[in-house]
Amino acid sequence: MQTKEALLSNLLRDSWSKGVSYPEYRRLVEKLAGEGKSTGTIQSEAYINYTLLNDRRMKRWDKILKFSEATLNTLISFPSKVNWLVLTESWCGDASPALPVMHKMSELNPNISLRIILRDEHPELMQHFLTKGAMSIPKLIQLEPETQKVLGTWGPRSTEATQLVDAFKKEHGALTPEFRESLQIWYNKDKGQSILQDLLHLLSLK
Repeated sequence: MQTKEALLSNLLRDSWSKGVSYPEYRRLVEKLAGEGKSTGTIQSEAYINYTLLNDRRMKRWDKILKFSEATLNTLISFPSKVNWLVLTESWCGDASPALPVMHKMSELNPNISLRIILRDEHPELMQHFLTKGAMSIPKLIQLEPETQKVLGTWGPRSTEATQLVDAFKKEHGALTPEFRESLQIWYNKDKGQSILQDLLHLLSLK
């Protein structure tokens, strides 16, 4: 009988093999947005609208995202090979600013390999990486490529964005559409920097 660690390792290896690159994921989201569809098991009007919004947002992020020279030098110096496996869905608003940052980091340092899988197609894996008991996405799992050992995780939001969300939930009980819209405005003002700093910390570069 396999140990829990061995079972998880096999699950991660299988999930990694089924993952797609960021450009492949972008093409999928763009196609779905054009067809009035979303990923996932639920094809609701809200999810379809969020998919359309996220396609536009990621296009913008891909164009405007910039790293400082100091950050570039720090990132390029990262010497170890790691795999970044990300669980997400096309309708996830928090993924639209995060995935472009992850992709740019992996482009700048070839030691970082990025693959994306859909949460609803990998429920068993998602159960191993819940956030406060919830299947929150995006969820990045940092792995040692050979052994599939989990080196760390990130998600669903940056530390700063999480503080904003937690404070709103504490006062109002649940997130509202208006708050989600204000969070996207905050992401735009932040320009991906809080996500970047968290991911540098995950790589132990901060």
